[in-house]
Amino acid sequence: MCFKQAFGTRAAAMALIPLERIRNIGISAHIDSGKTTLTERILFYTGKIREIHEVRGKDGVGATMDSMDLEREKGITIQSAATYAIWSGALGKTEEHNINIIDTPGHVDFTIEVERSLRVLDGAILVLDSVAGVQSQSITVDRQMKRYGVPRICFVNKMDRAGANYLRCVDMLKEKLGHHAVPIQVNMGAEDKFMGVIDPVDFKAYFFDGEKGEKVRCEEVPAEYLEETKKRRLTMIEQVADVDDKLAEKFIGGEEVSADDLRQAIRRATISLKMTPVMCGSAYKNKGVQVLLDQVCALLPSPPEVENVALDQRNSEAKVILKSDFNLPFVGLAFKLQQDQYGQLTYFRIYQGTVKMGDTIINNSRGQRKERVPRMFRMHSDRREELNEAKAGDIVAFYGVEATSGDSFTAPELYYTLTSMHVPDAVISLAVSPKDRTGEANFSKALSRFTREDPTFRVRRDEESAQTIISGMGELHLDIYMERMRREYDCEVVSGKPQVAYRETITQRGEFAYTHKKQTGGSGQFARVCGFMEPLPSDAVEQYEFVNETVGGTIPKEYIPGIEKGFLEAIKKGSLIGFPVVGIRCVVNDGAYHDVDSSEQAFKMAAIMAFREGYAQAKPVVMEPIMKVEVRAPAEFQGSVVGQVNQRRGMILETGTAEGHVTVVAEVPLNTMFGYSTDLRSGTQGKAEFSMEFAKYAAVPKGEQETMMKNFKDKNAADAAARK
Repeated sequence: MCFKQAFGTRAAAMALIPLERIRNIGISAHIDSGKTTLTERILFYTGKIREIHEVRGKDGVGATMDSMDLEREKGITIQSAATYAIWSGALGKTEEHNINIIDTPGHVDFTIEVERSLRVLDGAILVLDSVAGVQSQSITVDRQMKRYGVPRICFVNKMDRAGANYLRCVDMLKEKLGHHAVPIQVNMGAEDKFMGVIDPVDFKAYFFDGEKGEKVRCEEVPAEYLEETKKRRLTMIEQVADVDDKLAEKFIGGEEVSADDLRQAIRRATISLKMTPVMCGSAYKNKGVQVLLDQVCALLPSPPEVENVALDQRNSEAKVILKSDFNLPFVGLAFKLQQDQYGQLTYFRIYQGTVKMGDTIINNSRGQRKERVPRMFRMHSDRREELNEAKAGDIVAFYGVEATSGDSFTAPELYYTLTSMHVPDAVISLAVSPKDRTGEANFSKALSRFTREDPTFRVRRDEESAQTIISGMGELHLDIYMERMRREYDCEVVSGKPQVAYRETITQRGEFAYTHKKQTGGSGQFARVCGFMEPLPSDAVEQYEFVNETVGGTIPKEYIPGIEKGFLEAIKKGSLIGFPVVGIRCVVNDGAYHDVDSSEQAFKMAAIMAFREGYAQAKPVVMEPIMKVEVRAPAEFQGSVVGQVNQRRGMILETGTAEGHVTVVAEVPLNTMFGYSTDLRSGTQGKAEFSMEFAKYAAVPKGEQETMMKNFKDKNAADAAARK
């Protein structure tokens, strides 16, 4: 059967699968936990691909979901990739389910890919390394899942590795992530003796035979594991009963708990986010994946079981519960953009209704702009399969629809918007320029495309230095984009020294009372602004707050917006080193105006100068980004690892040793982390690995701050001299 015929058969089968048997899931984890390897096995066992290719395979093909050349060369996932598969059970006895899958990157520099994927998914698989357990990026991914209320199954991968420990990972889920983690399997052996898994719910043991583990053998529990399985089943019932009232009634009443009772209770507790079922296996050794797929279908929710809320813009943003009903008007969210040689692909999650090729839809995030849907596709990594229509619950891509990440689309008769995804702030900047003038046009095209595709990649023009500044989540993030400019746009790029995204803030209250007077023929300018500024609490959601406490008309209401504009202008560049001011509340409580000479512009100027006056009194300080760094190395190199962290002004948070390896978790200023990977490799004979992610902002040491202020002052003086 040719591919086209196979797809036609598959598409027809998918059209017949009801909504209740659709699962939209993401696969997320710390880098190198085996997400892409797991996805490759899922695609193979569901018949989506004919051959298994490894992430760093010798055949040079690379995993199916790593479609970019850069991903295959570096052995990491850079972009999230969507696919789908049909599954009818490990033993072929389950009703067919359609599983839409998004494989996400593990590296923190590409965290936006995880963020936007989880925003549109109904469930997820959190993958852990059986030796390392919960790592730094596992914590970040879990926080993202909690942000969007995504139910998850945890899959403890790499059970074949030396030092694999399934139950220790369960304990780490409880201790580090605060999960009510319940192991729903018994592992038969570990490390090189890992044979398969036991399901204590129905006392069945699963073995995975054949060259690629494709033959699933289900047998009675082996005698040596029978007692352990009975104990685990009883413990499982107790743990599930803690979070499910129906099961608790039976358990407390001494009634027999059937396999169906237990399965339904686990499902209810998982979907309501009260527990995390934990499974185990080895994707690389082809063990446990088919049983995991069974549980994805059994435990994770279908689209109708997830509550999705829209805001009705015609009714004061009243909340509207969207329904996975094909016959209602269309509502969808654009969550990812991707450019290829044919144009822009816009990935959509459809929450309600049906959309057909040729339909007109409305972009409600861009002033109700009309867009026609010329073509639509179901994606399989970088391959696309054309569709005539898509329905609620589907994840598809449209060609020729202009949008940005997070835009809400509806049928013409609705004016709904959906909440967008969380976009973290950039932590590192770099001055870049094309190597020669002939590359300027392609340089501009590349920057324009990348900023549309990736909300965490930002570009600005520094007017003083006339440089193009790119900002992102880390060195690797910016390196990848510069490499893509070279490969995809034939544009060599030169870059300056990385610039850390510093911030300024205040440490105490500062008063201001400034009078702005200007007389230049004709009407003059007059405004007086009085008040104070103070630090915001450290846990404040917003980083700036404006409060108007004027009474008695000392400043007319029409001038208050001018004052706020002035403060917003002033906080863009602090006076210490010229970086934005954060964590500040500006309060205006008095002032004066003139009937003729006052204007909004005059009050704006007064507010700018008043801010500077109060800022000088409020003991401002420079803040630097602090990164949470996790280093894993052989125990013999512990001294070297700790020494290098200390040299970089790092603060050790915790150290732990397991299976001959030491894990060091520390908070280190980002400014000291440049070149760390080279130093770490040389100090540990290339045997250590590390990951880092943004943790918080903290004050720069006094001596360093004085140096930074002097450099800023000298630079301003030099720029002023150059202008003369």
